[in-house]
Amino acid sequence: MAKTIQAGDRHYAKKGGKLIPALCNFFGILILLAVIALCLPLTVPRLLGYGIYDVVSGSMEPEIPVGSVIYVADAAPEEIQEKDIIAFQSGDSVVTHRVMANHVVEGEFVTKGDANEAEDMNTVPYENLIGRVKYHIPMMGDLMVILTGTVGKIYVLGFAACGVMLNMLASRLRDGSGDEDEAEL
Repeated sequence: MAKTIQAGDRHYAKKGGKLIPALCNFFGILILLAVIALCLPLTVPRLLGYGIYDVVSGSMEPEIPVGSVIYVADAAPEEIQEKDIIAFQSGDSVVTHRVMANHVVEGEFVTKGDANEAEDMNTVPYENLIGRVKYHIPMMGDLMVILTGTVGKIYVLGFAACGVMLNMLASRLRDGSGDEDEAEL
C-alpha cells in the first residue's frame, strides 16, 4: 500500500519544505537583531568614551525625566559654562544638575536641579566632576538597570541563544529536506 507521489504533490511538499526553514531563519535573525538593538545603546557609547548612568530622582525634570539614561563626556572643569548640565560625585551617588555658576578661582561649581526651588546647599569641587551630560534617552535607564543585572544578562544570552538555534534549525531543515527530495526521485 505504498502511496505514489505525483508531480503536483512533490511540488507542494517542496514548497512547504522551504517555508518552515525560511520562517525559522526570519525569526532567528529578528531575535538576534533585537538583542543587538537592546545592547547597542549600552555598549557603543562606552567604547566612544562616554560614561553611562541612570537617573533615579526627579531633580532635573522635565528636562531629564526619572528612568532616563544619560551619556556623560569628559570635560575640563574650566570649560564648563553656566547652564551646562554636569554629572558629579556626591558621596556614593552620581548627581546630575545644572551649573548656575563656575567659580574658577575657587575651583568649584554652584549647581541646581531644574525641579528644585533653590541652588544646592553645597558647592561641587572640581575634583568631583565626572563630566558634561551630552545626551539622554528617556526610559532607557530602567531598561539598563534590568539588562546589566545578573538576571537580565542571563535573559539576553538566552534570547540570543534562541536566535542562533532557530538559524541552526533552519539550516538543518534545509539540508534534511534536500536529502528527502533526492531520495524520492
